[in-house]
Amino acid sequence: MTTRGETLRLATRGSDLALRQAATVQEALGGRRLSVELVEVETTGDQIRDELIHRLGKTGAFVRSLDERVLSGDVDAAVHSMKDMPTEGTDDLVVAGVPERAAAGDVLVTPEGRSIEELPENAVVGTSSLRRRAQLLAERPDLQVEPLRGNVDTRLEKLLAPSLQAEHQDRHEAKQERKGNAGDEDYEHPYDRTVEEWFDDLPELHRRAMERDVETPYDAIVLARAGLERAGLSHHVELTDLDPDTFVPAPGQGALAVTALDGNLAERIKDRLDHPRTRVETTVERTILAELGGGCVAPLGVYATLQGGVVHTNVRVLARDGDEEIRSSRDLPVERHVAAARDYAAELADQGAADLIAAAKRDAGGADDDAATATEEDGDA
Repeated sequence: MTTRGETLRLATRGSDLALRQAATVQEALGGRRLSVELVEVETTGDQIRDELIHRLGKTGAFVRSLDERVLSGDVDAAVHSMKDMPTEGTDDLVVAGVPERAAAGDVLVTPEGRSIEELPENAVVGTSSLRRRAQLLAERPDLQVEPLRGNVDTRLEKLLAPSLQAEHQDRHEAKQERKGNAGDEDYEHPYDRTVEEWFDDLPELHRRAMERDVETPYDAIVLARAGLERAGLSHHVELTDLDPDTFVPAPGQGALAVTALDGNLAERIKDRLDHPRTRVETTVERTILAELGGGCVAPLGVYATLQGGVVHTNVRVLARDGDEEIRSSRDLPVERHVAAARDYAAELADQGAADLIAAAKRDAGGADDDAATATEEDGDA
């Protein structure tokens, strides 16, 4: 397939994070002989806003609508968060380009910058990822893990709203108290700035949080570092990196993928965009995911890093409540990383990973009976 007048039409979701991610691909692909136009597409996952991803009934809720536009010829290629992608691709479509991966790990976000050990007993932690939920409960069974959906900024607003609203109320009461103590030379105002000065200095994200109705008062939430950084929001919040050896990321987390019809255009995209190291690492992760078939209905983390001639690979498969798990790491030979990943996954299945995944699927009511599984929630959030 050739592009229209050397303009490549690249499909993307319309969320702020998706557009930012697509813009990085647009910049990398563009050049003297090729311009790139972004085409926003609403996906199934965008349309069903109130459902958790693992209850949508089908995998690839944020992927299929984009790829269908490629297959129909309406666009030339599509950009995805790799962890959203089913492992079994569509006939004639290939992953044409895999740019260099951003940070792959998760972060704990709290209003005070606490670590997971510092959270109070029975703290409420927000996430809609079964993987994150199980890993949190495995470390802290006392935690109350509650659903959390929305774009990155929406999730942050939900976290910050209670503390910001409480501070606003305190400052307002202090203002009234100051008026009542006018003329008292011994009265000390607790704040250096007025409530109006404080509000005027707040970032836009914090102002929106102040106007949000609080349904669940979260003590912390868990997000992907890559999503926070790509959205330009990491400096607005207090965050703590979670150890990827323990909080093993989702397969493909932090990576993007560009799909296109197999052929000349796919080769051109690969030449301009592909990052060999990221391609190897994410191929290992997604091969293990495909062989185990866990996807969005089972808590499964796989994280591979290329280290010289081997691909160091960590795998963690858990029961949904985090009380059982299969945990392993292995160095896979890079020269046969695909076959080695398949063999490793088969061993993990025999060691009990298959039983944990089967139990998770039963708990999910058979929502995903397809091995073509994506992994978790909205994009790289």
